[in-house]
Amino acid sequence: MSHGITRTIFRWIHIVFAIPILGYIYSPFDKIPDYAFRTRFVFVPIMVLSGLWMWKGHLVRRLISKKVKPASAERAA
Repeated sequence: MSHGITRTIFRWIHIVFAIPILGYIYSPFDKIPDYAFRTRFVFVPIMVLSGLWMWKGHLVRRLISKKVKPASAERAA
């Protein structure tokens, strides 16, 4: 999968999971307890992780690729 497609997928995940958070923020006070658990433990963590991946995912991919290449080179030798 190309980096452009991955970036588009993570961008849409980020947008879709931000919508319920906006609903939580702007909902009437009597409805907030209904959405609190899902917002705190599902929507916010997924949105934060997708945002971090879009921001610093290239560093994670670089660290993973550095760790994998020497191990495969040692096996071939």
